[in-house]
Amino acid sequence: MSVLPEIHVCVQTEDFDVSHELKAIDAAQPHNCGAAVSFVGRVRGKDTDTPLSHLWLTHLPLVTETEIRRIVQAACKRWAISYAKVIHRIGKIDAGEQIVLVLTASPHRDAAYQANRCIMDYLKTEAPFWKKECFVNGEAHWAEMKASDAARTQAWQDAAE
Repeated sequence: MSVLPEIHVCVQTEDFDVSHELKAIDAAQPHNCGAAVSFVGRVRGKDTDTPLSHLWLTHLPLVTETEIRRIVQAACKRWAISYAKVIHRIGKIDAGEQIVLVLTASPHRDAAYQANRCIMDYLKTEAPFWKKECFVNGEAHWAEMKASDAARTQAWQDAAE
């Protein structure tokens, strides 16, 4: 009999503490966690010629959480994941700050690594967030999906077929 994974999804304005979140895995999975993988995404300040001041992220409440949960559940079906958590920040996020945390835990490291990367790749292309890039010179524009992100998501889809 397989055990259903423990899944948590949080969309919030507050920053997060990675150490605290890793301890939560230990509390939830005290004897079955051979591997825990964490990915922390940060806002890059120098991705273009003009330095970035901050991002402004907006979303559709409930819709966003539902879509992220669907992404995580799909990864948990594909790999033997016992625990998964995604925290994604919204609102104003300054350059250098944390923006996203993806945690995956499994009895085995390969499953935790693969699921973590897959979840993050899908978050970049399918989670309904709108990201405004605000630059130090006062200019701003809404970011578009990068072709490289779409290609990574397509590669996961191709591998699943």
